[in-house]
Amino acid sequence: MARPYRSRVHLIRRGLLYSLALCLLILLIGGLGFWWLEPGIDTLQDGLWLAFTTAATVGYGDLVPRTHVGRAFSVVVVLLGLAVLSLVTASLAALFVEREVEQEDRQIEQDLMREIRALRRQVELLHERIDRQTAADIAKDGR
Repeated sequence: MARPYRSRVHLIRRGLLYSLALCLLILLIGGLGFWWLEPGIDTLQDGLWLAFTTAATVGYGDLVPRTHVGRAFSVVVVLLGLAVLSLVTASLAALFVEREVEQEDRQIEQDLMREIRALRRQVELLHERIDRQTAADIAKDGR
């Protein structure tokens, strides 16, 4: 059972990596968009800062979109930011939960292996008993 756990963790980590990459992409596109759309955003750094504060819904107020197009763009950045932040949060939570699931899976596997060993021993004892009974029946019948 250790193998499926590794693949689940691998998928979760890959999802987290993709979510973080998507987050950076949204911030970069948002920063470029604000820099291009807003006349008051003079540098890419300011555009990136506005994209970050908008996507994170912090809204410090030091930089704000002033045009209608910039405000509409900020709505898109907020929605995408919330979606991606939710993905990142869900991926992190899945990693924590997966640790507990892995421990439970390991315990279940150990219990099953212990039970299988006990059943094998019972089967061996039954075979021995059948062999003894068969030998006794043959000796009794004189065959």
